[in-house]
Amino acid sequence: MTRAPLNSSFLYIANKQSGGKAIGVKSARSSRALASTLRKDRQVLVKTWKLPDWASNEQDMTLKDHAEFDAQLSQLLERGVPLTEALEVASSVVKSNNEDRILQLRSLVAQGTSFSDACAQVGSFDQVTCAVYKAAEKTGDLAGACKQLSIGARRRLEVSGKAATLMIYPSIVLSIALIAAMVMMTIVIPTIGESMVSSGIEVPTFTKILVSIGSMLRANILFILGGLVLLLIIAFLWRSVVAKLAIRLTRNMPFVRDVVMEQELTRFFSVMGSMTRSGIVLSDAISVSSGVISHPKLNKDLQRLQQRLIEGGLFRSLIEKVEALPLSTRKLLVAADQAGDLDSAFDALARDHSQNVDKKTDRLMAVLEPLLIVLLFVIVGILILAIMLPMMKMTGSAL
Repeated sequence: MTRAPLNSSFLYIANKQSGGKAIGVKSARSSRALASTLRKDRQVLVKTWKLPDWASNEQDMTLKDHAEFDAQLSQLLERGVPLTEALEVASSVVKSNNEDRILQLRSLVAQGTSFSDACAQVGSFDQVTCAVYKAAEKTGDLAGACKQLSIGARRRLEVSGKAATLMIYPSIVLSIALIAAMVMMTIVIPTIGESMVSSGIEVPTFTKILVSIGSMLRANILFILGGLVLLLIIAFLWRSVVAKLAIRLTRNMPFVRDVVMEQELTRFFSVMGSMTRSGIVLSDAISVSSGVISHPKLNKDLQRLQQRLIEGGLFRSLIEKVEALPLSTRKLLVAADQAGDLDSAFDALARDHSQNVDKKTDRLMAVLEPLLIVLLFVIVGILILAIMLPMMKMTGSAL
């Protein structure tokens, strides 16, 4: 199955019908497709330049878009609306830059392509989603599959939102501390130090060191700001690598690793619930769902579980050996497998681990807040001490 090319961004020059030139940037699958789009706007394409991928304004559908898209499809299909009409309506609930993607999906379905294959061709639908759609087409319950995917996406959105909040709070506090420290180092301390030296006041060695550092920073402030901007640009261009390094770092930090593990389990069981309810074989569901997990030990254990299931092993026996999973989780899955109700168990575990994310995030914030206050006090306190030392020495000499 071939995948349709993703849109690229083009810088273009076109002749306007009313005269004159039009210059702009647009997304299209090719120069020919761009020319067709411009003709609708009564413009004639003259010249194009394809922009590099990192400069492209073509964006994949976000998790929120997927949640809204699946929820809308589920509601319409349950009421008997034909799929092509449902897709036309669903194109209005995603962001405007993804509307063309959904309309292209509708066009492929109208031409006879199966819904799951069309999703794979237009891009932005991951392997899990396409597998659920394919299984739902066989069972005739596409509306139910869309509903499960929407629930799973919203649950993962909640977890992602908590993770973002967890990172934003310390980032803001540390940024304020660093900005305050930079202002004091480059403006306040050098000014006070130079005034004391010019007045003939003896300056302590500690203050002299900070005055020298502050003067050096002030003299090279443009280079420092340029370096910071360059680092931000590099971090943006290589954001996927930075994100992987951050995840690898936090995975081994006390308190944080518990939150990360709960987030991983919430994602995994949300996907498993969606896939098994759509009738996907358990071993295949585990194989695909393990792809949403970045925890190396858990991922390795799940891949071994999937391989042994294919070889004919019993799930209730094999799940006991997945030591990366909490013991209570393993026992619940064993009982659910014996009762023949794994679908409900996966949904229940997704809810439970989502609640655990809340609890452990609150616990982590309770630990982080005093640590950040202490760190802020140390950074600012050292700078205040550099100012106070010569004043205290001068006062002592006067007395």
